[in-house]
Amino acid sequence: MVELDQFKYTLSTYETPLKEVRDSLNLEAKIRRIDELDKTMEEPSFWEDAEKSTRLVKEAKNLKDTVAEYNKLQNQYEEIGLMIEMGYEENDPAIIPEIQEMLDEFTSELDALRLRTLLTGEYDNNNAILRLNAGAGGTESCDWCSMLYRMYCRWAERKGYQVEVLDFLDGEEAGIKSVTIQINGENAFGYLKSERGVHRLVRISPFNANGKRQTSFVSCDVMPDIEEDLDIEINPDDLRIDTYRSSGAGGQHINKTSSAVRITHIPTGVVVQCQNERSQFQNKDKAMQMLKAKLYMLKQQANAEKLSDIRGDIKDIGWGSQIRSYVLQPYTMVKDHRTGFESGNVNAVLDGGLDGFISAYLKWESLGRPQVKGGQDVE
Repeated sequence: MVELDQFKYTLSTYETPLKEVRDSLNLEAKIRRIDELDKTMEEPSFWEDAEKSTRLVKEAKNLKDTVAEYNKLQNQYEEIGLMIEMGYEENDPAIIPEIQEMLDEFTSELDALRLRTLLTGEYDNNNAILRLNAGAGGTESCDWCSMLYRMYCRWAERKGYQVEVLDFLDGEEAGIKSVTIQINGENAFGYLKSERGVHRLVRISPFNANGKRQTSFVSCDVMPDIEEDLDIEINPDDLRIDTYRSSGAGGQHINKTSSAVRITHIPTGVVVQCQNERSQFQNKDKAMQMLKAKLYMLKQQANAEKLSDIRGDIKDIGWGSQIRSYVLQPYTMVKDHRTGFESGNVNAVLDGGLDGFISAYLKWESLGRPQVKGGQDVE
């Protein structure tokens, strides 16, 4: 049957990528590390240091999950080959849909694992702290900010990640002026670092009585949630610490007291805010942790180009600085100006369908960020 010939050929094209993924994962080293951790966890004194033991247990689980994921792919590859041979022997067309389903599942899971092999940054495995700020466009931009907030929450929900709101400021008339969320899950920062920059929306604004097309902007900054105590010296004289009443959801207590904390690092202009915790002291501790993480990453950069990158390629929140455009009028398209990746299904993207953009970014980054021709063509 022609279909079986096509399946056999398609499967053969994945033999090399499967081996490349194994090499990229350094599977043998992971298996050796698992053996080391298993022996360590069997020691009677293992649980005496709770922090260390928790970290090692988490490391072991992640390693075992990765090895199991690859082994599953290898087994799927072999099973599909056997099914194809069975199809030749039995010459039964009824087996075609089953093989197609198996092949689709295999290729989807292989692509997901290949994507994870691109997460090689020091903190790619960490949780992510994502901040959205409405820019040029007034109420329209605040509404756009709320749309992006929903998009990232939906994306996190699809991944099985947990979302925690750290800071929230309503727009004056509608939408959100700024929001900071922590997204907890394996590789959250590694995936979401692709979102740093200015996001541009083009549509007929529901807030414009004349029904004119309007452009608005929102900046997105992303940094890893670094839990360990970082070796960062901060001069207290370089800090401006403000307290204010929290806004948004949080119950009676959060709205009656000035428990929210904003810290500005004057030399760099870095601003962090937290209102999620119940007390001002807890919010200050969390904000200082965020500030240290941000300053640590800035410190790691040796030149201005890398500095610009780690701060999210954010210049002015307006024209000429966007990394991605979402066009709803006069046609529908989402286009990333760095990678050239685009989608015509805007509703799916705004509902959290970001994996295509994230995948394209990680591949583009691994190639050294080549210049994409026509990257600013979306109007």
